[in-house]
Amino acid sequence: MKFRKTLMVTTALTVAAGGAFAQEMADSMTIVSWGGAYQNSQQKAYAEPYVEMHPEVSVTWDESSNEAVAKLRAMNEAGNITWDLVDVVAADAIRLCDEGLAMEYDPEELLAPGDDGSSAEDDFGDLIVSDCYIPQIVYSTTFGYRTDMVPEGVEAPNDICDVFDLETYPGQRALEKRPINNMEWALLCDGVAKDEVYDVLETAEGQDQALAKLDTIKDQVIWWSAGADTPQLLADGEVFMGSTYNGRLYSLIEEQDQPVAMMWDAQVFDLDGWIIPTGLPEDRLARVKDFVRYATDTQRLADQANYIAYGPARTSSAPLVPEEMKQHMPTDPANAENTFVYNYSFWADYRDDIDAKFQSWLAQ
Repeated sequence: MKFRKTLMVTTALTVAAGGAFAQEMADSMTIVSWGGAYQNSQQKAYAEPYVEMHPEVSVTWDESSNEAVAKLRAMNEAGNITWDLVDVVAADAIRLCDEGLAMEYDPEELLAPGDDGSSAEDDFGDLIVSDCYIPQIVYSTTFGYRTDMVPEGVEAPNDICDVFDLETYPGQRALEKRPINNMEWALLCDGVAKDEVYDVLETAEGQDQALAKLDTIKDQVIWWSAGADTPQLLADGEVFMGSTYNGRLYSLIEEQDQPVAMMWDAQVFDLDGWIIPTGLPEDRLARVKDFVRYATDTQRLADQANYIAYGPARTSSAPLVPEEMKQHMPTDPANAENTFVYNYSFWADYRDDIDAKFQSWLAQ
C-alpha cells in the first residue's frame, strides 16, 4: 500500500506518546464514537490513562459515529471542523478518504511499532484498508435471541436463515435500519451462494431480490439505529431475536445475565477504527496524533479486550488478550465456523444509491 507522505504535516510525530512536539498541543479533544459498551471500552483502555498522563487535557465524547459521513461533509462545507478524532467502520473511512475529508497518513510515522519488534504497517497488516484508516478492533454483527422464547420442542436457532423462518420461530425481529448486512443475509437465505452475493447485489435485480426476501418478515421487524437498541429490546422481551454488535451481546449476556444467547452463523466481520478529519488547526492535530499513537499501541489495544469482546487489530496485541475473553471473540475458531466477509469497497462505491433504495422500500 502506498502512502502519500507529502500530505503529512511537517510536525509529524517523532516520539512516543507522552513526548513533546515542536509546536504547542491543544488541551482538549472531541472524540466521536458509538456510545455504549464499546465507547466505554475506549474510555477505560486508553482515554482515561492518557488523561491521567496529561492532566491538562480534557476529552469530550460525541456519540455520532453512525452519522459521521454526513456530518463531516456538512462541517467541511461550513469550514468548521469541530471534531478532532472520529471512530468509523472501514467502508465509511474509505468514502471519507476518497472525498478528502479524512487525513492520509504514514503508519510508520504516526503509529508506534509493535511490542514484538514488528513495524506498525506489518503489525496491522491488511486491516489498513485505506490510506486514511487507523484500525482498532475486529468485531462482528450477529444475532442474539431470547432463550426463554424458543418454542417448546424446537431446537434453538443456529442458522442465519432462521431469522426468516417466522413459522418455526415466531416473534418480532430487530434489524438495523440500513441495507448493509440485511441485504447480504437476505440473498444468502434466498439461495445465492456466499461468493456471489456482491456480484448479485450490484445489480438492480439483485437489490430487488434482497428487498423481496426482507418483505417476507418486514411486518415483524423493529428497525434500530443505535447500537444500544437491540440489547434493550432483547432485555425487555420485545423481540425474539435481533442483530447487533457482538460486544453489545457479550455485555447483555455476561454482565447483565439476561436470558439471551448468541447465534454466530453468518456473522459479518467488520473493522472499526479512527480517521483524523482534514483541516484541523496545527495544535489540535498535534494533540490528536499524540493521542492516536498512544491509543493504538500494542498494550492499549490488548487492554481494550478487558472491557469488550472485540479482537484487537494488531497482531502483537493478540497474545496479551485475557484467556477468559478469547472464547467471546468473533475470531475464536468455535465462533467462526461460518462467517461472512464484509466487502468494504463495494459499500464505499454503492452505499449512497442502495441507501436511497432501501429507505424508499422502508417507507412503502
